[in-house]
Amino acid sequence: MKKLPAEVVASLLAITTVLIALPPYHLPPWAIFISWAATFAMGGPTPENLRKIWPTLPVGSLFAFLIVLCFRQASTQFTGASFIVAQMVILFCLNGSMMFLARVFPALSFIPGMFFGFASYFATLFGGFGPVPHDPVAALGAVIAMNALGPAYAWLKERYSAPEGAKKPWQGWQQEA
Repeated sequence: MKKLPAEVVASLLAITTVLIALPPYHLPPWAIFISWAATFAMGGPTPENLRKIWPTLPVGSLFAFLIVLCFRQASTQFTGASFIVAQMVILFCLNGSMMFLARVFPALSFIPGMFFGFASYFATLFGGFGPVPHDPVAALGAVIAMNALGPAYAWLKERYSAPEGAKKPWQGWQQEA
């Protein structure tokens, strides 16, 4: 099978995100791009890298979800400076717990993956993405699904693209200087 230029494959994959963002689900397409780019930032979609990133993305999203729920509960109990302190304690405890998992479970050792999932969740929830805008549970499902697609898109891009160092079609007719 003849492989296509990387730009063509990546662009064909990118246009599918337009459909993903359409109602009624209004899924966060940029969550795909975040985890897709993260996969290449860690060296590409090798089996080892995929085993590192896929488990950590939803862990980060889950902890962000817990932070949102705890902040909401704290907002019913505290106001003013005490609410700010409560948020700081919640964030410290949950963020530290999330990172501690990487120390205890080798499968979760790719901490940047957790933070990609973490940031993707907040952007999904506060950006109003998902089938129910601003719903914490709907945002969690939406972001986990879309973050999972990013490494798959990275793999597809590599699978169907010609090697990036390959001779370009226009190089045959260029004059040498």
